Amino acid sequence: MSAEIDTLVAEETPAAASSSFYAAMRVLPRPQREAMYHVYAFCRAVDDVADNGGARELRLADLVQYREDIEELYATGRRTQRTRDLAGPIAQYGLLKDDFIAVIDGMEMDIVRDLRAPEWKVLDLYCDRAASAVGRLSVRIFGMEEGPGIELSHNLGRALQLTNILRDIDEDAAMGRLYLPKEALRECGLADLSIAEILADPRLDRVCRGIAEKARKYYDVSEAIMARSSRRSVRSPRMMATVYRGILEKLIARGWQAPRVDVRRSKRTVLWAVLRDGIF
Repeated sequence: MSAEIDTLVAEETPAAASSSFYAAMRVLPRPQREAMYHVYAFCRAVDDVADNGGARELRLADLVQYREDIEELYATGRRTQRTRDLAGPIAQYGLLKDDFIAVIDGMEMDIVRDLRAPEWKVLDLYCDRAASAVGRLSVRIFGMEEGPGIELSHNLGRALQLTNILRDIDEDAAMGRLYLPKEALRECGLADLSIAEILADPRLDRVCRGIAEKARKYYDVSEAIMARSSRRSVRSPRMMATVYRGILEKLIARGWQAPRVDVRRSKRTVLWAVLRDGIF
């Protein structure tokens, strides 16, 4: 089974061996690593339902099945193809049903309607479901104490999700989505424009820099929490924070004026994270 998991991840994720997620998970002891791969595979599959296109009603029906399968796994222990690999991690690490359901609910938000300039409170809910819920599952596997683990999930999840939003605005726009909050757009006089007009407007830079400052604060709080936690329990989240904060700083240095050069992680950044946070 262990070799099968490694093969699964390598096949499912493009260039998985060089990805920041894969690198962060490789530093974990094998039982934790395998549990994380199974949780990640589930979250990835649910995310693909939201992003792979097709009729909305069919994708919503698919998410309903994921939700029902999770409910049944917790209620009766019955495993389906969607949940069979989660039973072990749930039993071993006490993973909560509500967090799996929250991940599904987050992807549902992308299907019911394409998010376009949501209010901050809606965007924050989306970040909680799409990212912080995954964090709450993860910190139990990492072995963090419950209070600091929930606090870290709240802050680092939002930091990572906001970084993704700021990085992927053009990619999201191609799918008819704009995750930049309505209030920030209104403040800069962009609230009534189309997505294409917003992305071409020089004032977009001001909008994104304001969001980037929020993300920076979330990273700062996350780093303070991890500094107070046992080093062993925060190796992986610290690596993720290192890599994604590096992406955020690159985005800030680049700015958001059109045309925008793509900013992704570099292998050097991932290597630095591994050396700094993954080796004792």
